[in-house]
Amino acid sequence: MSKAELGKASESRAGNGSADFAPVAVQVNKRPDGSAIYRSTLRLEAGPPTVGAMLDDAAREAPDRIFVAERAGSGWRGLSHAEFHRTMRRIAAGLLELGCGPDAPLAILSDNSLDVALTGMAAHYVGVPVVPISPSYSKLSQDFEKLRSILAQTEPAAVYAADAPTYGRALRAAVRSGARIVVSDPRDGEAAWIPFARLSGHAGDEGRVEAAKSRVGADSIGRIMFTSGSTALPKGVVTTQRMLSAHQQTIAQTWRFLARRPPVIVDWLPWSHAFGANFNFLLALRHKGTIHVDDGRPAPGLIEKTVANLKSASPTIYFNVPRGYQVLLPHLEKDEDFARAFFRDLDAIFYAGADMPKPLWERYERLAERFAAKPPLFLTSWGLTESTAAATIVHFPARRAGNIGVPVPGTDIKFVPVGDKLEIRMRGPGITPGYWKRPDLTAAAFDEEGFFRTGDAGRPVDSDDPAAGFAFDGRIGENFKLSTGRWVYVGELRVKAVAAGAPVVEDVVVAGHDRDEATFLIFPSLQGCRALAPELARAGLPEIAVHPAVRARVADMMKKLLDEKEGAARVRRAIVLTAPPSVDANEITDKGYLNQRQVLARRADAVEALYAPARRPEIVEV
Repeated sequence: MSKAELGKASESRAGNGSADFAPVAVQVNKRPDGSAIYRSTLRLEAGPPTVGAMLDDAAREAPDRIFVAERAGSGWRGLSHAEFHRTMRRIAAGLLELGCGPDAPLAILSDNSLDVALTGMAAHYVGVPVVPISPSYSKLSQDFEKLRSILAQTEPAAVYAADAPTYGRALRAAVRSGARIVVSDPRDGEAAWIPFARLSGHAGDEGRVEAAKSRVGADSIGRIMFTSGSTALPKGVVTTQRMLSAHQQTIAQTWRFLARRPPVIVDWLPWSHAFGANFNFLLALRHKGTIHVDDGRPAPGLIEKTVANLKSASPTIYFNVPRGYQVLLPHLEKDEDFARAFFRDLDAIFYAGADMPKPLWERYERLAERFAAKPPLFLTSWGLTESTAAATIVHFPARRAGNIGVPVPGTDIKFVPVGDKLEIRMRGPGITPGYWKRPDLTAAAFDEEGFFRTGDAGRPVDSDDPAAGFAFDGRIGENFKLSTGRWVYVGELRVKAVAAGAPVVEDVVVAGHDRDEATFLIFPSLQGCRALAPELARAGLPEIAVHPAVRARVADMMKKLLDEKEGAARVRRAIVLTAPPSVDANEITDKGYLNQRQVLARRADAVEALYAPARRPEIVEV
């Protein structure tokens, strides 16, 4: 599409002249068929062309600054950019000698760690595709079906795992004969397994490393990122060096505040997903900053580790999903020392993966007013694994949740009518060329103009102002019709329900396909519910689900939604679930995103109970 085909550019007044952001300027071409193409007029500039170039730049320009640190007792163990670079190159030489190469990937099974960072970056440096695999496929699975599928599809020359005691069973069951296995802790492993210390201490051929690095180009495969496989076996998203480079360049151009000081990041988000790996980890590298590996996460028994890590290393930008912010909030509100440490250096609060409920946003704003030297920026983006991470980004002062930003430089966003929704499609240098060894899926994924079909719905916030940003409008495939013919828009209804039910409701799944009315399956917040009454202080979910105080709050939530003049659906019945969502059953991802379809399928008995004449004690009606 030529510039002449695009409409007049619109500039956001909020973004112009801001020291924190690049100006927002967006062009739109509205078409007779109801579709429209939006594009940022910011030209995508050239940045470091490969991850290897980013590593070289950081080692040269910030040699003494800590790059990656992980917990070691009460302190941190870390490597500076220069130390990381030296060790990474030794590992790269070792990977080449193990037979890894452009057509012989390296698979990584483990949770985030310094060793995982070194091994993955070494592979990038010499053009070895990295296959990061969710640790839950090894640690929680009983049959290793998904792990077997990924390893069979990619045929790695080498497989890395943190330790033999944890991953040994999966390694023995799923790794094909001939693949070399590297473990940081080889205790209880096999004699043929290679200790990581031998790899990191390798005195390899420097000339071979340089030769391999020189062959890495923009079209070289950097990663094969596997989707969650919630409805089928996982499929591999090809992620090129061009995609990784372009993605980080768009962030550097739009978030000017990153140039003020090197970022400090404390992050638990898994590197087996695009958010944690392509966005957060590479942002720390691209800007020559520091990333602390948070060995906690927003879950009972682990959130305390996150609190301790954030107390010890105050971030300048914090990344999380809304569920993570929700679990962290009570600790910030009751521990002033923690709140001071968290907000002390904070430039920005970033959320993604789901909308931030309004009450949650407002409580963080109140905390920032008390403990931050200046108000932090509230930021988000939208994208998929297939778009590296972000295809749209907020680079203007956001006043409320719900706005997913504007197209990143170099990427076109197309809205296409699908029923009464608009599907978001995307095209640009950050978009995948396709799926690993699946030409059938690749062909089906793109439309006739080369736009990737996302299946997500969105809409312009202001149809007359292209620079006002977009609103996420749910997954087209999640929405359903009632027997009355009325559509239920699941994403919109879920956000409203979580906001109305805070802090007792942690998340909501909407049921009702082909039924007379919609209903809710509610995952209660353990902390929020326990605060309602003294007798709930140590209660489990079965007790919580039937307690009068919890039932009253759930009823209040539904009454609030019924009182709205413009309701997406009228919901009068809900069931409070007595078991948390399961990662192993794909009800929830490693990052805390609920899979609506899988929850409904796995908890079909709860759905049936909602529509049965006899009412279970966990069911609340208004």
